Amino acid sequence: MQWGKFFRLDELPEFNRSVLEVMRQPLEDRIISISRAKYSTEYPASFMLVASMNPCPCGYYGHPKKKCVCNEYQRTHYMSKISGPLLDRIDLQIEVQPVDFDQMSSKAPGEPSAAIRQRVIAARMLQERRFKDEPGIHCNAQMTPSLLHKYAEPNAAGLEKLKDAMERMNMSARAYDRILKVARTIADLEGTADVLDHHIMEAIAYRNLDRPSYLGSAGL
Repeated sequence: MQWGKFFRLDELPEFNRSVLEVMRQPLEDRIISISRAKYSTEYPASFMLVASMNPCPCGYYGHPKKKCVCNEYQRTHYMSKISGPLLDRIDLQIEVQPVDFDQMSSKAPGEPSAAIRQRVIAARMLQERRFKDEPGIHCNAQMTPSLLHKYAEPNAAGLEKLKDAMERMNMSARAYDRILKVARTIADLEGTADVLDHHIMEAIAYRNLDRPSYLGSAGL
């Protein structure tokens, strides 16, 4: 399957909220619907969205060493441009902490990109084999709720951890589906047939903006 474009949005809250909300349908359905008085039509819109943002206008909210100078209203106003339904449709929400000098100056080699690429290719080929009898489905991201129960049902411990996180963080049904898709992908990258509890925990950890401590302080 030929995937669509790659879109990157820097400083996400600086975009007009009405513009951001337009992305909800293509992120969910991979189509754009246009309706007029006499006709309606749909266009394919499969794309990968990568967005970045500061935690507040000054950029230092939550910084381990620098103090945020924004007040509660400024943080709330800044974050309010990004709605909960839009965040629900973003699979991975990662908070990036500052890198200290020792890490930047370290000469210890990391995992080479070529090795990561091979692991990703292997996982994608596994997914293509998994969905070969499912019309229109080529990867984990496209799974319907019924396919999630068929291919991404976690083990008992994982289900219990997911239930606890859903209740504690008050997450939506859409977030539930996204967590299962990400956990299934983590298991594929690991080469594991079943979705285990540590896959669920890692997928939950990738939803930083769902944390009550973060959203509560930002007024969302």
